[in-house]
Amino acid sequence: MKSLAIFLNVFLVITLLIAVNPGCPKVENFQLSLNLLNCRALVNYNLPISIKIQKSVNLENYFEYLDSIVIKYDSLTAYNLSEHLLVKANHWIIDTLQNTDYYRMMARDSFVYNQKKLIVLPKGNTIVIPDSIKAKNILNSFEKIRIDVNIPEFKLRIFEDSIQLYEFPIRVGRNEKKYLKMSGRIQDLKTKTGEGSIVRHNRNPRYVNPLNNHEYFVTKRDDDRVTKLPQIPFVETEINGLRYGQLIHPTTNPETLGKAYSNGCIGTTEADAWIIYYYTPLGTQVRIRYDLDIINKAGDSISLEDIYGYKMKK
Repeated sequence: MKSLAIFLNVFLVITLLIAVNPGCPKVENFQLSLNLLNCRALVNYNLPISIKIQKSVNLENYFEYLDSIVIKYDSLTAYNLSEHLLVKANHWIIDTLQNTDYYRMMARDSFVYNQKKLIVLPKGNTIVIPDSIKAKNILNSFEKIRIDVNIPEFKLRIFEDSIQLYEFPIRVGRNEKKYLKMSGRIQDLKTKTGEGSIVRHNRNPRYVNPLNNHEYFVTKRDDDRVTKLPQIPFVETEINGLRYGQLIHPTTNPETLGKAYSNGCIGTTEADAWIIYYYTPLGTQVRIRYDLDIINKAGDSISLEDIYGYKMKK
């Protein structure tokens, strides 16, 4: 579909040029090249293109605004322009989103009741549509990204090939079985191990208590203050070919990080959740392991607490 759209775009431009000036002089605003081998036509409108934000955008309207840019400019690029590629090319956006974290705001003496109302794309800032070279580098980087989770270590790491880019504290599932009304059965709440990939993003998730299947809209923070729930994407994994509903998502109570506390999901801080989302396009490889014997940053071999009692069962 994209090849057809680009071809039609080029055909229209050529037709207009011929109609205006049969001599077809050199056009300064863009360069035109045709690749007949793969039937793609490339119109390079002097990329990169800088887009000046005309009106401040709050988080509530953030995804809609980005989608409008992707839709408008995708047909003008030789690559498939996506939200993830666009934001990776404009890393300041991730930094701004991270700073909407409730606890970061409180550290600056700013109480935020409704995170969705915060400005994340200020008027006057610039978003750049990258050229093909930068876009290719970003896409190549995405292909090398993998997520590594070690349950008893309470750590999630992002690697590009063998290079560790990030390490985040997490919470994991509790070591118990409980009836969940959401699923209608007794479930083992332990976080499942195995290998798989990212299969879905939910950019505007509903918050539902799986115990009673009730949706909720506000949360009590670690400082006992109540706020509305934030809008931060949830990332769904498929492990060993199965979709357990095992998500990677933020918790509004970071005091629970470093604990077996959830109903099976992998919890992160609000700020870290934005990094994870934008570094994990669909198809990103995920490994969730249960390694008790590790080497710490000081190079020492240590044994972690067997939080699920797997060693006792052997």
